[in-house]
Amino acid sequence: MPEKPPDFLIVQLARIGDLIQTKRLLLSLEREGRVHLALDAGLAELAGLVFPRAVLHPIRAHAGGRNPAEVLAVNAGAFAGLAEMNFKAIYNLNRNPLALALAGMFPPESVVGYRLEQGQALSSTWCKMAGRWSGAGRRLSSPLNLTDFWAWFHPDPLAPTLVNPAARAKNVVETTPGKGGQRLGVVLAGREPRRSLPPEYLARVVEALFAARKGPEILLLGSRDEQAGARKLSKYLDGRVLQKVRDLSGKTSLPDFYEVVGSLDLMLTPDTGGMHLAAHLGVPVVAFFLSSALAWETGPYGLGHTVWQSVRRGCSPCLETEPCPYKTACLPPFAAPGWLTVLSGRAGAALPGGDPALLGLESCFDDIGVDYRVFLGEASALPQARRCQKRRLLREFLRRPGQPGKSGGPAGIDEAVINEVISEADWMLREY
Repeated sequence: MPEKPPDFLIVQLARIGDLIQTKRLLLSLEREGRVHLALDAGLAELAGLVFPRAVLHPIRAHAGGRNPAEVLAVNAGAFAGLAEMNFKAIYNLNRNPLALALAGMFPPESVVGYRLEQGQALSSTWCKMAGRWSGAGRRLSSPLNLTDFWAWFHPDPLAPTLVNPAARAKNVVETTPGKGGQRLGVVLAGREPRRSLPPEYLARVVEALFAARKGPEILLLGSRDEQAGARKLSKYLDGRVLQKVRDLSGKTSLPDFYEVVGSLDLMLTPDTGGMHLAAHLGVPVVAFFLSSALAWETGPYGLGHTVWQSVRRGCSPCLETEPCPYKTACLPPFAAPGWLTVLSGRAGAALPGGDPALLGLESCFDDIGVDYRVFLGEASALPQARRCQKRRLLREFLRRPGQPGKSGGPAGIDEAVINEVISEADWMLREY
């Protein structure tokens, strides 16, 4: 009788974007056995569409005002069911208390990532390394996308090119702009206000893409919280554009949202869960990232996506949950006439220079994951050399075949860069 394939558990209790960014790890494990996914109960329907082969274990991770007794009862049942299972490994992707409590039900040696051991919260070597390269003052040269960070909890993850389909149509603006009869999805806002463009800014961007795409139907996407923003946006839109607008904010369930996103020819969005869903479905993304979001950390995964990244020297990237002392100085480039001309597809335009800088990035791949190449703008605004050294250092740490310096250590990498990523113990203790 053939041996039964092993069972694996992924604990991912965060929001939509993080759930979808778990994909490379989940697909890597599906090559070896059956994957179970512990997730927030509110995302179960969507997860069933995104990960149809995974066994879902819904948990009330974001109670939001529900009765505590109800939350406890639901989670107690879910936890008890998981505790009875025999998992080969448990991949806990976050350090939040509920995820740690769940991981703490299993032997510490079987938990990868963040675990509880004798009541103490501990992080694997790989997680400690990420804490170094994402520390204060280091994020602008961050070497790895979150999807790839989680994927490398596995020692040999699925090739990055196999995670998401290539976007259906090239959406870099200097190529053929497109044709009529298309659908442009506009995600109105991110979860944090400073991640999004104000309606007066967003209206000009929508109009530019409307011109480039030769008058597509425009679908406004968002929750009930964005309905007021949709009304404000409509007041700023040109009448010809407004005639093609359908406001779907607050009118779609998550399964409906999945279907709508899959029908789009292009999505315009800040850094949101909708952006990651579009990339999962192979829908081209045009994303705008203010300084509170960084393409190299959370950009859309796959080929054929564009990110317009605002970078202000001295404060990028920032924490969007903290007050901005610079009056959101990274925002004005998104109203610059030169950039709007670029978006509209007219030739001869250029991005505004200076500080803050606006950079056009297009997604690409190397052997360890997704990357983003500057195709327009002043690349000198970025610490690219430092970031490339960090990425090379990670490549050597992860022992990718055929890479220079594999046997000789990280030759040619600045010591300061090494110290921002790795410690000597990390090379000796191969714990993911």
